[in-house]
Amino acid sequence: MTYLLNDPARFADELIEGFVAAHPSWVQAVPGGVVRATRVPDGEVAVVIGGGSGHYPAFAGLVGPGLAHGAAMGNVFASPSAEQVYTVARAASAGGGILFAYGNYAGDVLNFDLAQERLRAEGIDCRTVVVTDDVSSAPPEQRDERRGIVGDLVVFKAAGQAAEAGLPLDEVRDLADRANERTRSFGVAFSGCTLPGADGPLFTVPEGRMGVGMGIHGEPGIGEEEVPSADDLAERLVRTLLAEAPADAGDRVAPVLNGLGAVKYEELFVLYRRVARLLAEAGLEAVEPDVGEFCTSFQMAGLSLTLTWLDEDLERAWRGPADTPGYRKGPMPARERRGTAEIAAAIELQIPDSDEDSRAAAKAAATALAAAAAVIDDGAVELGRLDAVAGDGDHGIGMRRGATAAAERARKAVALGAGAATTLRLAGDAWAHRAGGTSGALWGLILQSLGGELADSGRPGPAQVVAGVREAETQVARYGGARRGDKTLLDALGPFADALESAVAGGDRIAVAWPRAAVAAEAGARATADLLPRKGRARPHAENSLGTPDPGAVSLASVARAVGEVLTDDPKGEHDE
Repeated sequence: MTYLLNDPARFADELIEGFVAAHPSWVQAVPGGVVRATRVPDGEVAVVIGGGSGHYPAFAGLVGPGLAHGAAMGNVFASPSAEQVYTVARAASAGGGILFAYGNYAGDVLNFDLAQERLRAEGIDCRTVVVTDDVSSAPPEQRDERRGIVGDLVVFKAAGQAAEAGLPLDEVRDLADRANERTRSFGVAFSGCTLPGADGPLFTVPEGRMGVGMGIHGEPGIGEEEVPSADDLAERLVRTLLAEAPADAGDRVAPVLNGLGAVKYEELFVLYRRVARLLAEAGLEAVEPDVGEFCTSFQMAGLSLTLTWLDEDLERAWRGPADTPGYRKGPMPARERRGTAEIAAAIELQIPDSDEDSRAAAKAAATALAAAAAVIDDGAVELGRLDAVAGDGDHGIGMRRGATAAAERARKAVALGAGAATTLRLAGDAWAHRAGGTSGALWGLILQSLGGELADSGRPGPAQVVAGVREAETQVARYGGARRGDKTLLDALGPFADALESAVAGGDRIAVAWPRAAVAAEAGARATADLLPRKGRARPHAENSLGTPDPGAVSLASVARAVGEVLTDDPKGEHDE
């Protein structure tokens, strides 16, 4: 597949830049995504959506009056980081609280939840609706585990219309939640998509066959079948969705027939012709159907049908006007533009006051992070090889991006006079943002947990460092959903925390205790070779990883060792924080 691009690593950043340049009347760029360019009434709920890039018009194309107030945009097919979500939400906030809405994918849930907690800690009220409309991804009794696909549009619009009407945050959340509960989607794929810069497609479908229920990133569906005629496919789609009608379903539905990129409008119209007849034969009235591209996957050949069973409130929201770059319906009144200075002020970086002792600790932390970035850079190829045994092979690349960004952010924070707590928090944000994915989010948590136990005043003591490492273990287990023995980085982090705590309790300074704990982390990482993964992307190919250590555990042990060497090289104890 041929793409117009410059550097694949910059593809997402450059598409955002071009998108904003093409739609200045609708959106303005902020770090991490886009927000409305027009003014929002004070006290209005802000609807913040988001996900990986590569699905246009989802998500940035749905920002504007009547729909979302902001969209956090991750890398291609990767969740936005917590920092991106937080920054977009701060810029979009109008004082009425934040309603987050996004598809049900592990990385998105993790990062949006982290951003939500940070905003709540700052006094900003938040709610969340996770979209779960894909009927093929889990049985009805496990609806909470289903993926979110084109049902995003329906849920986002319900939330946007409720916010536009001035409803309070809980009522905006309730209407969006009701839209999700009454929305079902089902899709098929005829061929896979290729990521920019990749050598081949993410997945393939045999010639003349179609993947049934396959996700928009190539996630497994429920099987393969021969490609039917358009009429037969319409019957399969409608029959599947009608079998899942809500218990209190009425006779009015909002249909959305979505093309995933390579199936174009003319083909969709041929298909919808039969869909419309089948709905009428079932006694259903189609209310303002949408046929087109609403959630794509580059050039993926595939499509999906979405049905939302409407009640009075949902129909009002579905019919309501919207004006966004990628979705427009009905007339919208003109809106006053927001000034760029106003948006910049909402997200301006604040460096809290610090004292000399804490700034010295921050400098030590920056030195340690630079050493960590160097050891990860040296080992990135091997980390990728370990990850490719049972995963997708990108762990080394992600770790290199994250560690390098964290080290650079820490260096800049020190130059601005930041203390230890602020330096580690900012470094954690940078790691999570640049690394992306679940691993990046977890490393962001590790640094933020360490920073959370320190302060921007005073010299940190060994007990604070131990408390920070323990908190890091707790938060990684909480948000990652894993525990020791699951073949994850916890199998190195846990032994490291145990050994560090024991050494400090025995009277060792951190400069002595840390290198000893790093040895325990390395032993824990090696031991993962004998484990089967119970969490993460390696789990579906668990047997393949037997005999190979977990790359996340190996990279954590490598970082621990590199930091320990920095401390060991400091005989005067100047870095003994």
